[in-house]
Order: sequence, then structure tokens, then C-alpha cells
Amino acid sequence: MTRWLSFFEEYNFRVEYKLGKLNVLADALPRRPDHELAHITRVTTDLYDRIRMVYRNDESLASLVRFLVADKEAKSEWLSPRQRSRIHRYEWQDGLRYYQVEPHEPPRVVVPNDEDLKFDILQQAYDAPSSDHLGRKKTFLSVSQAFWWTHMYKWVARYVKTCETCQRVKPAGHASASLQSLPVPTDCWKSMSLVFVFGLPADDHRNTSILVFVCRLSKMVHLAPVPDTVTGEHAARLFVDGVFRHHGLPETFVSDRDSRFTAAFWQTLFQLPVSLRKQVEYFIDTRLNVINRVRDAMAIAQSR
Repeated sequence: MTRWLSFFEEYNFRVEYKLGKLNVLADALPRRPDHELAHITRVTTDLYDRIRMVYRNDESLASLVRFLVADKEAKSEWLSPRQRSRIHRYEWQDGLRYYQVEPHEPPRVVVPNDEDLKFDILQQAYDAPSSDHLGRKKTFLSVSQAFWWTHMYKWVARYVKTCETCQRVKPAGHASASLQSLPVPTDCWKSMSLVFVFGLPADDHRNTSILVFVCRLSKMVHLAPVPDTVTGEHAARLFVDGVFRHHGLPETFVSDRDSRFTAAFWQTLFQLPVSLRKQVEYFIDTRLNVINRVRDAMAIAQSR
């Protein structure tokens, strides 16, 4: 490009217009048939046609529409005092009535008092794929750029509040209920916590995990080494051999939602007079957390 610019700088050009039919070779370049648009998609809506239809049946707007259409022959007696004080904000164009909220803002189409029409406008503005359910404030700003009717913000707020999709997928803005503590046990080993801890260095028997049993009152701990492939039946035998024979059968178990504690074998074992209390998901038992932290440090120290 630089070389050609240097070359053409030596000449003085004069640009002259030439008809396309007289300059066929140059004119053919922008008229190639393979560059033509095969199809143009336009977004259409019938909202404005529906608004025009409702204007005819809305008695509250009849006098104002008559005044705007009559133009120079209009009489102010046709209007109510409220309409008369705001008549300078209205205009009539292409069969639609416009209202200018502020002098520096463009006028908006006045929507007649028709609930179905208002609902459809909000539905297109809020439920459309390009809208993404943006909430009442952003939806109001979007709708108010093109339309206007009395108490519009209340309409938008009510529509957003009753949106079924938002009720299902959007998080609540208010504070969640506080966590409820488990009842304090009345005696040692009447209630116990148990959890699996995986990913530890292998011992001589190739066990890489530990099953932790903790008394919720005394904080006494029993640890049982297990492989990663431990089953519910194996865990039940460890409980009977390591805890039950020393402390008896507890009244309640507190466990996470590990499938080993909710499997059919455990349900069969708990046909005895004992109940299983499951922790909520993502909830950390602070007692087990401290015990696991100490146990991890010991296991790492012993492996070195």
C-alpha cells in the first residue's frame, strides 16, 4: 500500500462523475448478484393496531381524541379540567395519541384502559428472550420509553411480582431464616455424629479414608480406617464393633447426606429404636470440622 501511495503522489488526479451504464466494468463490482441479501427479517408487532382499535371503544378518551383530531375546530369545552390543563402535552399522529411526560423527553404512545392490552405490552417487554426478566425498575424504564398510562409503575411491579418463572429461579432478596440448632443430648453417646473423610495417604492396609464417630455431648471420638470403596454394610460393621459394643445404641445419628448413610442397609439397621438426623446440604458441623482438621494434621505428619 505504501509503495502505491508513493507512486500515485507523482500524479494530479481529477475526479469526474460517470454514469454507471457508461462505466460498466467499475459499476459491476458493487452490483454482484451473489452479494445481494436473500432475505431481510423485520420484527413486527400488532400492538399499535390494537391500540388504535381500543381507542374507538374507550369512552374516557373519546373527548380527548375528538379534540386532537378536530385540531383548529376543537373546542376546549369538550375536555375535562384535568385534560384541559395538560392538553399541551398531547398530540395526535398516525391514529395514535402521544403524551409528553417531560418537555425534554420524546412523547410516548398513550395506552388506553384495557387490561389485556397492558398485559401483552408487559409480557413482550419482560418475557421476551432479549429481556431476560430484568426486574421491575429496568422493565419500567424499558416500557416507559415507548408507552404511557396512569399508574404504569404499579402495573409493572405487580406483573413482575406474579411472574411464575421469577418465583422459581430468582433468589429471594430478604434474609433467610436462621439455622436451627440440634437439641443438646441428655447423656453421653445418646446422640452421635458420623462422617467419612477421604483423600488421605494410604496406610499399610491401603486404607485412604476414615470413618469418624463423635459423641455430641462429650466430644469423644472413635476413628475407623476404611478404603475409598467402603460400603454401607462395611460402615455398619465398623459401628457395631467400634462404638456399639462400648457405648450401646444411640438414640439419634447426625450425618451428612452421604449415600452410605441413606442406603437400604442403613435403613434396615435403623429399624431398631434409633432415628437418623440428616444435616442440611452444605452445612458444616463445627465439631466434626475441628476433629477432621486435627486428624488431617496427624495423618500428614505420620506420612512424612
